[in-house]
Amino acid sequence: MSALHEFWEGIVSVVRTMGPWDLLDIALLSYIIYYFYKLLRETRAGQLFKGIAFLLIVYAFGKIVELKAITYLLERLFSFGLLAILIVFQPEVRRAVEKLGHSRLGLSALRLGYSDDLQERWRSAIEEICDACVELSAGCVGALIVIEQQTRLGEQIENGTIINADISAMLLGNLFFKNSPLHDGAIIVRDAKIHAAGCQLPKPQNEKVINKKLGSRHRAAIGMSENSDAIILVVSEETGQISVAENGSLTRNFTREKLQSLLTDRLVPDTGDKKRLFRFRNRKEAQHEEDHS
Repeated sequence: MSALHEFWEGIVSVVRTMGPWDLLDIALLSYIIYYFYKLLRETRAGQLFKGIAFLLIVYAFGKIVELKAITYLLERLFSFGLLAILIVFQPEVRRAVEKLGHSRLGLSALRLGYSDDLQERWRSAIEEICDACVELSAGCVGALIVIEQQTRLGEQIENGTIINADISAMLLGNLFFKNSPLHDGAIIVRDAKIHAAGCQLPKPQNEKVINKKLGSRHRAAIGMSENSDAIILVVSEETGQISVAENGSLTRNFTREKLQSLLTDRLVPDTGDKKRLFRFRNRKEAQHEEDHS
């Protein structure tokens, strides 16, 4: 029981010497661990976290009751285990770090550099996209529209055809027309313009858990949403149903109003965002004038 006593004395000693910055340090570390666990819990890495937690409990118990063999083996395992985890689960870790950058904690939350002109273009583009989706849905014409956000989709653009045209419902309808040479691929929208068409998207990480009734367009949409922060719109060729894929999940049965509301919320900054951006620009301009005075 000497180990247990030493363990308790160590905790008491640490608590006595803790200051405000130490509490902040612990709080930030706890949040980061929780955040990564929340992002990874639905992937195969999520089960790994549970296993690691169990091993840590076993290790702590072994230290307390002085199980030398178990603690020795676990110490050796932990010494190189982190590197092995990063190698094996590199795709999941990469996606988690990317999502951290796209969260409201990142600079993207302020939408820096989001001009009034681009905002108006997005409003117009959203109207045209919604009109096109409704028309395609009524005719049961399949469509796959990827709206790029912070993650650049250069790899997907490279395997498509560059269009670089203003968005219109008529153009979208022509591109997805059944006899069109580009109708099978995806359209990628960048900065409120149709940047490329006929693009091939990545497959989902785990196709086995996806509803078997979903077709290739829906699967491609899920796969793209797993690998980026893009918003992917799908119009089913069989049912005409409009769906949206984000963050690895697919939401179905969108109406025009519901789709417009979602796209506006995601792509056009609200009043609070604009005020923050205005204050930021004022500070930058004031600093610039001060530097040159």
